Amino acid sequence: MRREQAKRDIPGPGQESVWDYPRPPRLELMADPVTITLGGEVIASSTRAYRVLETSHPPTVYVPKEDFRDGAVIPAAGQSWCEFKGQARYVSLRGGSVVAERSGWYYPTPTPAYADLVDAIAVYPSAMDACTIAGETVQAQDGDFYGGWITSRVVGPFKGAPGTLGW
Repeated sequence: MRREQAKRDIPGPGQESVWDYPRPPRLELMADPVTITLGGEVIASSTRAYRVLETSHPPTVYVPKEDFRDGAVIPAAGQSWCEFKGQARYVSLRGGSVVAERSGWYYPTPTPAYADLVDAIAVYPSAMDACTIAGETVQAQDGDFYGGWITSRVVGPFKGAPGTLGW
């Protein structure tokens, strides 16, 4: 399905559409608390998280590294490039006896527009037991490339599922 063929969901009261998000993406400090659980343990809890809002994508949430439990963040091999944020590096995350390999990424030296993200970690919600925003458990964005966090406050359709690459 091409972008012009995607049927846009109409936001209700208190909701926002990912089709109203900008490109290049906008960076926003979040007002709501965020938690990340893995291996039955809360490995991160923050009231200082950021969200990145990009057209057709549910928000990607970045939690400051210092808001992760000691020992939860493990450097991992690999890197990738974002045309907006710069060079990303990967991390594995540990909670209890579980290690989620390459389940997060961060920007050690982001571009100036995203400087607030320095060393903040984004995670794939699909690799965690649970991720929450303001107590609501998020749904993971489809696809193995994207790390969007879907809540009841965001409507799509969302890029990531098969057939959406060209959106």
